[in-house]
Amino acid sequence: MLNEIKANQRNKISLATLLVGLVSISVLLTLTILLVASYQSKKKSLIDTTLTLNFSSAGKMSQTIDSLFKSMRSSLYYSAGIFSNINAMNADEVYSNLELMRHSSNYFNSISVVDETGLVRNVSPESVGTAGKYITTEAAKAALVSQKPYLSKPYISVNSKRLLVFMSEPIFDKEGIYRGFIGGTLYLEEYNILNMIFGSNPTDKVGSYFYIVESDGQVLFHRDTTRLGEDNSANQVVRKLIQGQSGYEQMVNLKGEVLLAGYVKVPENGWGVVVQSPISVVYEQLRRHITAILLYAILPFSLLMLIVIGLARRLAKPFVSLADLVSKIGREKVELPEGKQHWNREVDLLSKAVRYALTAIKKQTDQLTHDAMTDPLTGLTNRRTLEAIMHKWIEEQTSFSIIIMDIDRFKSINDTYGHQAGDEVLKHFAKIIISAVRPSDVCCRFGGEEFIALIPQVAAEEAYLVAERIRNTLENNANPVGKPITVSQGIAHYSLHSDSAEGLIHMADQALYKAKESGRNQTIIAKIRSEEHSH
Repeated sequence: MLNEIKANQRNKISLATLLVGLVSISVLLTLTILLVASYQSKKKSLIDTTLTLNFSSAGKMSQTIDSLFKSMRSSLYYSAGIFSNINAMNADEVYSNLELMRHSSNYFNSISVVDETGLVRNVSPESVGTAGKYITTEAAKAALVSQKPYLSKPYISVNSKRLLVFMSEPIFDKEGIYRGFIGGTLYLEEYNILNMIFGSNPTDKVGSYFYIVESDGQVLFHRDTTRLGEDNSANQVVRKLIQGQSGYEQMVNLKGEVLLAGYVKVPENGWGVVVQSPISVVYEQLRRHITAILLYAILPFSLLMLIVIGLARRLAKPFVSLADLVSKIGREKVELPEGKQHWNREVDLLSKAVRYALTAIKKQTDQLTHDAMTDPLTGLTNRRTLEAIMHKWIEEQTSFSIIIMDIDRFKSINDTYGHQAGDEVLKHFAKIIISAVRPSDVCCRFGGEEFIALIPQVAAEEAYLVAERIRNTLENNANPVGKPITVSQGIAHYSLHSDSAEGLIHMADQALYKAKESGRNQTIIAKIRSEEHSH
């Protein structure tokens, strides 16, 4: 029957659970509708915004490159004027001018001057190693023949084996006669002016990235340097750049990735800039948006849930606490709660009734515990407790001495003065023992007129002094029977005399017996037996 009742209780839904469930379902349904509508609206907005931003970024970068190449072209044009009288300049003078130009602008990785015959008059830096040699590359030859400003397509240099782009400006003397050209190179795979300007572009930090292509689709700049010089003309937005178009669109690249791309042509050199973001960037922003909505919604939801749960728990808490308190009785030490008033009348009455009952039980338990540990006549520790303490100290390897005391001729005191007087003598002796030892020492009535003191962290010789103090005090002080009373005592030490509680009591008892045999009223320390010493 009891099991059936418990099973029925488990199948019931509590009021707290019902309230929490209804509130949760209502909020979750409302939140789901809100999230679906917000998701679709935000997705379209984010795609449009990303495309617009990428197109704007590509346009700004295109303007930067356009301005940069105009400055580079202007720098070469200015230097061409310096070298208009190149035939009258020596090699050192040519080199110093080239060095000054390269270091002052940082536009080019290397700069060279070539005369009208194709001879490289000098180059900066010297490590290029083409000074005094005739040009061999098709780009340099084309620049020499054109006698016009020239910009090459990416190619690999014969001498340095570098992937580079070459830009040149023709040199004419004062009579307008063509005297060669001055040319600068960008090493595409090494640090150059493009890296300096675009190397830390902020678009990379949000998952977007950009690249620069030459007019026929070759990659000139990319965050993945292994793609430099790659033909990317098959890409749909690169094809539009080759055709001179600019714009933005959602596209699929050659790897099958869906991207949101903005692309703009550079007017000065015909290059193109592409800024693109993986569609995953949009979905990541959508995830953050939905997370933000959830974070905003979860606060009022959590507050409501906390109020509902708090009310339910506030009603149940005192009953749970009382049940838990009662269940601990008999199994562990119970601390009674403070007698506070409760706002609920039934809970307040029940709490007071349980508190009164537990107070009475605790009082009786404490009294029983005290009686079980204490000798009723003297108030000292009893034998059972003493043995428990000894075993505990031995287990903890605590050094201590034991003094066994036996009142001399106690039977004659009982026979002469009566048992009541004998009891008074025992209580009198117990007070003397307590006054002679430290608070941390253990005093025990072992049985009859026999007493034991445990003195921790004390050698047998020091315990002897304590025992003598007890003996002298008993012998010389007034007592209940009015005639001198003496005591005989035996001392043993753990672990000098024995490693066990029983052996220790036995050794001290033997010393006590020897004191009795030797005329009583004396203290003797147990001797160390040869076999125990060897042990």
